[in-house]
Amino acid sequence: MAKYQGKSVTLNSPSRISKGQPGYGRKKSQVYVKGQSDKVVKVMFGDPNMTIKKEQPGRRSNFRARHNCDSPGPKTKARYWSCKAW
Repeated sequence: MAKYQGKSVTLNSPSRISKGQPGYGRKKSQVYVKGQSDKVVKVMFGDPNMTIKKEQPGRRSNFRARHNCDSPGPKTKARYWSCKAW
């Protein structure tokens, strides 16, 4: 457990953004990670108006190629978590 703006949060565990939470309607998911200098950061990712269809091999391979998922970058970036979801 870690602290983010005074509340206890679980690190590296993506969750859906529900109605009433900050970011609802703008992004689909959020995750709390430890960034540089051990500061906890909230990363929001995903389009709330789209569904992912990762069970279709063509769509999955195109998404992963388009977003360069072979080297997704640091955990503090949305691309890392989007690639992990796919």
